[in-house]
Amino acid sequence: MSMSRPSLVIATSNAGKFREFSQLLGALPLRLHSLARLQAAPVVSEDGSTYADNAAQKAVTIARWSGCATLADDSGLEVDALGGAPGLHSARYAGLAQDSEANIARLLQALRDVPAAARSARFRCVLVVAVPDGATLQAEGACEGRILEAPCGAGGFGYDPVFFHAASGLTFAEMEAAAKNRLSHRAAACAALSSELLGFLSAHAQACSRCVLG
Repeated sequence: MSMSRPSLVIATSNAGKFREFSQLLGALPLRLHSLARLQAAPVVSEDGSTYADNAAQKAVTIARWSGCATLADDSGLEVDALGGAPGLHSARYAGLAQDSEANIARLLQALRDVPAAARSARFRCVLVVAVPDGATLQAEGACEGRILEAPCGAGGFGYDPVFFHAASGLTFAEMEAAAKNRLSHRAAACAALSSELLGFLSAHAQACSRCVLG
């Protein structure tokens, strides 16, 4: 592990999510690696009872397997009219992981009789960084908005086309990446994490000395 630019695995194979993390953490002297770079990475069951449980499970599992410091996130969309659903089940709300169109369709169906004023929602994100000896660092962020009646915008991923950010007057899918990266739940969590991340990695450099990525 390089002392000047530590390696950090981002525990996702989602290209859009990895791109966001690369932009959000780009000012730090880190070498960021997508999980897609690692052959035969273990599949982690996201069966925890909280976002933090799921993020820690992923981060610790990949860190111990790879020998590298690993950042994992768990995030979800919480809709007040649905009692906080889809929440932990956001990625698989319609049954299949990462089927954004199906997830959005189910969400809009569930909200079909809910007026605009009662469609308040938030994205929430919990980040956990783990090193191979099991030590972890955690941060959280959230972003308030509401759910539209139909998708709007072609950018972003996941529920972005129906998540309307009132202050900007745009959905996350309509925003330029730079704007979203200033406002999103993931941006807030990364900002909270950044102040402690380099110190944490430095303190645990020896634990990452066998990182498979160097």
